Amino acid sequence: MEQADVAIVGAGPAGLAAAALLAGHGAEVVVIDERPRAGGQIYRQPPATFRGEGLPPGRSYAAGRELLAAAAGASGLRWKLGTLAWALFEPRDAGPTPGRGEATWVVALADEEAGIGRLAVRHVLVAAGAYDLPVAFPGWTLPGVMSAGGVQAFVKSEKLLPGGCFVLAGAHPLLLVVADQLLRAGAELAAVVFAQPRPRLRDGASVALGLRGRVAPVLGLAGPLARLRKHGVPLLSSHLIAAAEGASALEAVRIAPVDGAWRPTAGPERRFSCDTLAVGYGFVPSTELARQAGANHRWKPREGGWVTDHDDWMRSSLAGISVAGETAGIAGAEQAAEEGRLAAIGILRELGALDGEQAARAAAPVRRALARRRALSGLVARRFEPAYAALAALADEETVVCRCEEVTAGALRAALATHPHLGSADAVKLVTRAGMGPCQGRFCMLTVASLIAAASGRELAEVGPFHASAPVKPLPVSQLAAAWPGPDSL
Repeated sequence: MEQADVAIVGAGPAGLAAAALLAGHGAEVVVIDERPRAGGQIYRQPPATFRGEGLPPGRSYAAGRELLAAAAGASGLRWKLGTLAWALFEPRDAGPTPGRGEATWVVALADEEAGIGRLAVRHVLVAAGAYDLPVAFPGWTLPGVMSAGGVQAFVKSEKLLPGGCFVLAGAHPLLLVVADQLLRAGAELAAVVFAQPRPRLRDGASVALGLRGRVAPVLGLAGPLARLRKHGVPLLSSHLIAAAEGASALEAVRIAPVDGAWRPTAGPERRFSCDTLAVGYGFVPSTELARQAGANHRWKPREGGWVTDHDDWMRSSLAGISVAGETAGIAGAEQAAEEGRLAAIGILRELGALDGEQAARAAAPVRRALARRRALSGLVARRFEPAYAALAALADEETVVCRCEEVTAGALRAALATHPHLGSADAVKLVTRAGMGPCQGRFCMLTVASLIAAASGRELAEVGPFHASAPVKPLPVSQLAAAWPGPDSL
């Protein structure tokens, strides 16, 4: 069994920042990520074989280039890219890490070439990022309906357009960034549609006051907005997706007017012909690994839903597991990097590499930077918080909510009407099989929970997420069988 001081799950901003700091203090660190190259979604790099490899030029990617360079130049780092961390187990006979102390956790790994592996460590930092908030509406399973992040990945990493004519609909500022990237790549944009009302002058004044003059991040969206207007792209506010239409693939998108709470109004619907719909209503923290380990989670709707609970050193409720970045709540790349640094200092304190006073001194500037970042992320969270109930209400009776098990919204509502005592996501899963497929609820968890809340009158915090089990993502049975000679192998 391999051993190290720290395992970092996720090579995005939080993981990279933590890795460089930990390695700089002599810790033996293993960085694990499913992608073949580091950077995460925000600093996603194209394949190494592409010409002009690396991040695009410009100020918006400067921080990413610095993080990648710092991690690449750090000694004591081991990289396991293209590798899935599929479970965290308490060790049985892992033994001590050489000269360091007893292992606290065993990270179960899977690699296409190396197969199943195990890594015994004293501390785990879960910095697994996030994924686009799935929204179930009529037609969302049609080919051509994609997440905004998925569209962006094609443009940024693969250098290709996944369609010809696009509609972008959602409620997050990422839509403007993706629309601008599509425009620069030569795509036709039929419309960009936001659920929120158009900002008022006093909203802008409130933002400026809250940021205390640090308006550069907000002004960064002015360029994309101006270019969209220059090219005559329709920009609509106070509209939600009503349906995606098409026989065997997407042909058009219908959108409907809504009020400030995203509830339908009496106004007319609009229809836009297109072959690709990019949906971007927000993000969901990737907490599956922390939930599988048994860490406490808390419902924070403005930060993406159920986030991993942590203290002021980013330590979870479980000894030996810390979190950083979007796993601790959706807040953006800059805040994620600072949280990674703070978590790293806390881990060094736990390992005995820093005493309490040294850790406090090292953390002071990081905490100041975090306070500035949180001022911005808090404003963004308030402005762009998803209306989960309104999004769940988009699904009609025939809309498939759980794509893996093909469970419709009608079937879920019927089960809730027949069994009114069902008050948790796990209970509904047992009755309907929603959430039992390969994605383990990633596509349907928030919609299922919102439907339960609507039917039962409970708050989403009471409903809770699905239970996460090992493996947290699908694995070939052949890999597990080859690596599992008996019940004591892990």
